[in-house]
Amino acid sequence: MKKYSIAEARNHLSEVVHEAESAGPVTLTRRGRPVAVVVAEEEYRRLRAVRPRFWDAVSAFRSSVNLSELAVDEVYRDVRDRSPGRDVRS
Repeated sequence: MKKYSIAEARNHLSEVVHEAESAGPVTLTRRGRPVAVVVAEEEYRRLRAVRPRFWDAVSAFRSSVNLSELAVDEVYRDVRDRSPGRDVRS
């Protein structure tokens, strides 16, 4: 990720914006420490987009895919060790 001091960014704003649009986020620093990030508008909109809640996404996936056709149970059938475990005495 490209870095500019705030003073450099002020003097070369168009270059900083072009860098953010073409190559990705640009970090702005003050006294060597990161204080802000410049991102392209498209990336900003993607980051700010409303995302579905986890359970809503799982439900949508389950309704759109026939899980029995995927044979997921067969793939994971022998993965779990069903033995009772070791004998522990107190």
